[in-house]
Amino acid sequence: MNGTPWRNSAARRARVRGSLLGGAIGDALGNPVEFLSLAGIRRAYGEDGVRGLVADADGAVGRITDDTQMTLFTAEGLIRAHSRAMSKGIGGAETALVRNAYLRWLDTQNHPAPPARGGDDPVRTGWLRQQRFLYARRAPGNACLTGLAAEHIPDPAGQLGRPGPVNTGSKGCGTVMRSAPFGLIGEGAETGFGLAYRCAQITHGHLTGAYAAGAFAAIIAHLMEGDSMAGAVLRAMELLARHPGHEETTVALRAAVDLAAQGAPTAEKVESLGAGWVAEEALAIAVYCALVLPDADQVARALLLSVNHSGDSDSTGSVCGNLLGARHADVQLPPSWLVLTEGRGVIAELADDLCLEFEQAVEWPQERYPVC
Repeated sequence: MNGTPWRNSAARRARVRGSLLGGAIGDALGNPVEFLSLAGIRRAYGEDGVRGLVADADGAVGRITDDTQMTLFTAEGLIRAHSRAMSKGIGGAETALVRNAYLRWLDTQNHPAPPARGGDDPVRTGWLRQQRFLYARRAPGNACLTGLAAEHIPDPAGQLGRPGPVNTGSKGCGTVMRSAPFGLIGEGAETGFGLAYRCAQITHGHLTGAYAAGAFAAIIAHLMEGDSMAGAVLRAMELLARHPGHEETTVALRAAVDLAAQGAPTAEKVESLGAGWVAEEALAIAVYCALVLPDADQVARALLLSVNHSGDSDSTGSVCGNLLGARHADVQLPPSWLVLTEGRGVIAELADDLCLEFEQAVEWPQERYPVC
């Protein structure tokens, strides 16, 4: 990480907030219908499916899931890694500190409230872990839970194109749904791609899981630089094609691009791309929805399209929301959904902190982002 200042900071901050808040909205839209078939969604909510935020099984509206939780901890890990590099003059700790952030997320799944820090423990520190709304288990992916127990820290400079040692056969969408922040830091698509790829292998060893995360981060990075949705996807595919073993991810993205070119979006077309439980399908569904309804006044329609299908609706909604927010910024997010989305104040605050850290080295209070 080189700490290069971002250009046009006001616009970039709006896009960073848009991406993180948009992902949370998509997550909350999909949460109540994640395990329903398309037919079941239509029986429950009508032929058009859900048309806005609806109550979950507990009667709560606007709840986020592990998708947004892990995305927030990814952002926090990147803030702390960059802060450490700036204060100590040495980098290379990104994968280790992002893994530490995921261990803080793991606490939110295993404890009802922030557990006490013990001794010199560098993990149970910082501001984000104190946010009580994050302490909720909302169907987290098994590979994310078990992978953290393996204590694998990928080499931050390691070669791409090799399977990881943790959950080697897993390419679940848990790699993708948490990876938007790697593209939001303003250090270019190639850097975002590599960081997302390597940090995916903290929990998932399959190449496709890592490449889908990398491609997603690259798309986000291109959107942050002002590319159109179509241009960002195509440029990310060009980057992806340079790496051995990319084919499964490339085929999924190509299918999304070709399907979007047909116009006339439908839930049945979404389902032709898969169910979204695995990484390349979740990315393809989200990309299709963002491509087929690319305009600023179509954000709500695209988000609804991304969740009304048989499959992992919260993850596809989250990824689609990350893309749309990075493209159109926070001002284009549906306000009536935004105000009901759980944790929106914390999410916006973290987004601003991410921007501040990568615009200029910040001397954070130790209790907020400890340097360790």
